[in-house]
Amino acid sequence: MSPDFSSVHSGAVKLGDFARPFQVEDVHAATNASVDHLLGIIRDVRSDAEISFIPYDPEANDSHAVPEERNIGWSLGHLVAHVTASSEEAAAIASLLARGVPYGREPRLRYETPWREINTRAKAMQRLEESRRIRLGYLAAFPSTPHLENQCALSERGKERYGELNAIGQFLSGLLHETGHYAQFQEAARQAGEASREGKNSAQVGG
Repeated sequence: MSPDFSSVHSGAVKLGDFARPFQVEDVHAATNASVDHLLGIIRDVRSDAEISFIPYDPEANDSHAVPEERNIGWSLGHLVAHVTASSEEAAAIASLLARGVPYGREPRLRYETPWREINTRAKAMQRLEESRRIRLGYLAAFPSTPHLENQCALSERGKERYGELNAIGQFLSGLLHETGHYAQFQEAARQAGEASREGKNSAQVGG
């Protein structure tokens, strides 16, 4: 089961404090649980078209997107690309901290698969399984006694939001972000399935 991050999402507890009881084996299990949860959503999709379906999302506002895509909903393929990139970046930084390597906010250790490339069930599942392997590989790079006193150099805003993050906390930040998108995955799958049953495909982009 994925950790219950509700207290962190609500702001009642900072992530750094939330992460203190966690051991490496707990993070390993949480990673598998989260990937398995997302795979379950993708397996329930009936067709490849549903992976590329662009859902209606009145709150869509992606400041990092090109202008014409800033206010579109995110397809299941887009969501897979986004959460796997974020979780892998968090895991990469965590592996550095665990080995005692200082790390600040730059350079970004992030690569996000172009979302239009994830346009079939098989590709979405492959990306999730690949991400599992990458994340657990970074976790395997932790030494037997990780340098948990080594903390990520966050901005003042980051410290205010998350507290002090060591390797475990940094790794969990990726899962915190990922679980925060669970409802969006479910809604995208619901709308895609409904459109598929009604024979609608006008909301598809790319593919």
